[in-house]
Amino acid sequence: MQTRTLGHQQVGAIGLGLMTFDQTGTQPRQQLLDTVTAALDAGVTLFDTADAYGPGDEKGAGAQGENERLIASILDELGVRDRVLLATKGGHVRTDGGGWDTDSSAEHLRSAVDASLQRLGVEQIALWQHHRPDPKVPYDEVIGTLKEIADSGKVARVGLSNADPDQIRAAHAVLGDALASVQNQFSPKFRSSKPEIDVCDELGLAFLPWSPLGGLGDAKELAEKHPAFAEIATERGVSAQQVALAWELAQSPVVIPIPGAKRPSSITDSAAAADIELTSDEVARLDAS
Repeated sequence: MQTRTLGHQQVGAIGLGLMTFDQTGTQPRQQLLDTVTAALDAGVTLFDTADAYGPGDEKGAGAQGENERLIASILDELGVRDRVLLATKGGHVRTDGGGWDTDSSAEHLRSAVDASLQRLGVEQIALWQHHRPDPKVPYDEVIGTLKEIADSGKVARVGLSNADPDQIRAAHAVLGDALASVQNQFSPKFRSSKPEIDVCDELGLAFLPWSPLGGLGDAKELAEKHPAFAEIATERGVSAQQVALAWELAQSPVVIPIPGAKRPSSITDSAAAADIELTSDEVARLDAS
C-alpha cells in the first residue's frame, strides 16, 4: 500500500477505525483477531481508538476505556505492536446509561492521558488526540493543556478532532511540530470539512476522515443520492466503498481515511482503495455527486 505522512512517520494511506470493535456474541474474538491480521496484511498501519469507545454492559456502564483495553490485548496476542501506529483520544466521557459528554478540563485531560497509557500498555502514546471541543472550556485553555501534554513526553504527537479552521490554526501556532493531525467527519454525505482539509494541506497536517463511508447506504440510496459513486464503481469493477475512499484520498495527499471494519473482508476491500487512481474527470464527477 502507498504510504502517507503522519507527524514524523509514514503510515498506510488507509487506516482502521476501531470504534465499533467489541467482543460480543456477534463479534467473537477470533473474528477481531482475523480483522486486525487482514488489515496488517493489506498494509494498514494506523489504528484509531479512543478512551470513550466501548459498548459497556447492558446499561452502558464500564464503556470508558473498554475499546482501548480490547485492542491492546489483541495486538499483544498477535504480537504485532511494532507494526502499528496506535492512536487514541481523550476529552469525551461516557455517562450513566451509555451516553456521551465532554470534559476538557486540564485535570481531566491530564488524567485521561495517564489512563490511556495504562490501558494501552505503552510508555508513550504515538498519537493522542483531543476528541471534541468542550463548550464549558475555552479552546485557548484546551490548547494550553495540549501543549503541556505534548511537552510531558507521554505522547509522541498531538492531534485534534472535530476542530474548525480557526481552532486548527490557533493550535498549530502554539504546538508547532507537536501537532500532527486533525480528525473530522468527511464522506460522500458529509463534505463540510473541506475547509479543514485545505488548512491541513497548508500546514502539513494529516487529515483523518472519520466515518468516511457515510452516505453510501444501500444500493437504492447510493443510486439516488450519490449516483456517480455507483456509476464509477460499476465502470471500474470495484465497490462503491473503494471509490469513496479513493475520492477522499484524491482530495489531498494529507488525507488518510480511517474506515471502520469488523470483518476481514471489509478492511481488505477498504485497503484496496489505495491502489485506485481516479482521473481528474472522475474526481469532478464525484465532487458533483
